[in-house]
Amino acid sequence: MANSLKSSAGGVALQVTKPARAAGLVEEDAEGDATHLAGVYVYGFDDLLLVVDAERVKSEERAELIATAASDSGSIHRGEAASVEIAGNGYQVQLRQASRSGTTDIHSRQTASY
Repeated sequence: MANSLKSSAGGVALQVTKPARAAGLVEEDAEGDATHLAGVYVYGFDDLLLVVDAERVKSEERAELIATAASDSGSIHRGEAASVEIAGNGYQVQLRQASRSGTTDIHSRQTASY
C-alpha cells in the first residue's frame, strides 16, 4: 500500500490515514474522534518503510518481517520507535531519524503497515 512522505513541523512524516485505520493502528469513536493511537516501530529499507504495531506484533514476528524486507530489498537502515499522531483531519507517523540523518527526500516510497 503506497503512502506519501511529507514535510511536517517535526521534519519528515509519513501520511498514514487510510492504512492506519485499516491496520487497526487507530481506533475512533462514532463521531470519528481518535480514542487510541498505536505505538509503532518504523524500519527503513531502500524504497520501503515498514510500520509495525508495537503492541500487537510479537518480537519474533517483527524480526521475521524485518528479515524478509531486508532480504527482498537488499538493504536495511536504522529503525525507531514512533507513534501514530493526529495531523489535520488524518494521521501520520513522524520520522525523526529521517530528519536527523538528512533523509529529506520525500518522493513516493512503498509502505507496509502491520
